[in-house]
Amino acid sequence: MPEPQPMRLDVTDLRAFYASPLGLVTHRFVSRAIHGFLGSVSGLRVLGIGYVTPYLGSVHCIAERTLAFMPATQGVVNWPGSGRSCTALADPTMMPLPEAAVDRVILVHALEGVESPRELLADVWRVLTPGGRMILVVPNRTGVWARRDATPFGHGQPYSRSQLGRLMRETLFSPEGWAETLYMPPVRSRLWLRTAGAWEALGTGLAMPFAGLHVIDATKQLYRPIAVRHVRRVQSLAPARVLVPAGQPG
Repeated sequence: MPEPQPMRLDVTDLRAFYASPLGLVTHRFVSRAIHGFLGSVSGLRVLGIGYVTPYLGSVHCIAERTLAFMPATQGVVNWPGSGRSCTALADPTMMPLPEAAVDRVILVHALEGVESPRELLADVWRVLTPGGRMILVVPNRTGVWARRDATPFGHGQPYSRSQLGRLMRETLFSPEGWAETLYMPPVRSRLWLRTAGAWEALGTGLAMPFAGLHVIDATKQLYRPIAVRHVRRVQSLAPARVLVPAGQPG
């Protein structure tokens, strides 16, 4: 069965989702997971890729510089609401930044929507400083959220944990922390939304496999690992004796 083709929602759909009651609950849990890995960004340069502005509010107040790149197929919004805009349209596989330009990169609504995930992560690797970190939020292949297109996480290509691990190894990232979030079902009923905290506590406590999202904290590897080659030991062979019939010169 062929894999679903990557799809990307319009920025107006994403804004409407995060303004809804379900989107507000989603933001609370996803933001908790992101900032649990991100830590202090004081004096750091932070880049968001995809639709990350809902998660950059507290970052923008502390970081030395904050940028948010949105792909042209999604569209762009002005952010923040006051002061100079920090957002721009950009191809996430060819970002208009020099090498080692940022210290942290946060990707939300990004990896699942691109045609070449390896090219995206390769360019993230390029713009990160040595030892820089990437926070990656991706729909879980086995989760319910990836199966319902009523939310933004139901569009594009979801991933399993093993697929993400392989992709990061191929693009020279070392996963340092893994988390899952959004254990509640993606329904808009206010009654269900009141139980979201209980779902999250239960799923996290029991490490259940049906979470809606993977959240990964990964570090940029500085050197490509080289496979160890096994040296074949060659036995030294003595020259074979040649038997010569009697009467012939030896």
